[in-house]
Amino acid sequence: MAQKAGEGKSYTTSFTVDKSSAEVFKAVTNVRGWWSEQVEGGTEKQGDEFTYQYKDVHISKMKLEEVILNKKVVWRVLNNHFSFINDDSEWVGNRIIFEITEKNGKTELRFTHEGLVPDYECYKVCFDAWTSYIRGSLHNLITTGKGQPNTREEGLSTELIEKWGLPKK
Repeated sequence: MAQKAGEGKSYTTSFTVDKSSAEVFKAVTNVRGWWSEQVEGGTEKQGDEFTYQYKDVHISKMKLEEVILNKKVVWRVLNNHFSFINDDSEWVGNRIIFEITEKNGKTELRFTHEGLVPDYECYKVCFDAWTSYIRGSLHNLITTGKGQPNTREEGLSTELIEKWGLPKK
């Protein structure tokens, strides 16, 4: 269940499915299948880095800090930009954690965005977005084989490409 605004120190949500831990892990690491088709880089093994982009609204760079096959995936937020807030340091350094636990033939996925707190300017929007992506799109990818990721939108801003040293297309 999604955490209510103001509770705890981080955003957390979880659900249980009638799938194996391997199936859940495979879906979690298929970031293009549930979060966005506009993901550039590796999303499966420890040390991989990827960039997520949603139009000119949100861009972030993640590093897979920890990957334990069929059990856990941890992303570290290296860079982040929201067009609708003033503080680009929100999210930077946060950890995004996917914990997978198999019990009695079912698998629980527990998602935590460590550091996403109600004091953040983006909290309400981020809370709603993560809830939709995790409990909607990722859940559907796991249970039906089809998520609802953002579609590919071309064109990173030149400023962010230069700022982060990203390859120009």
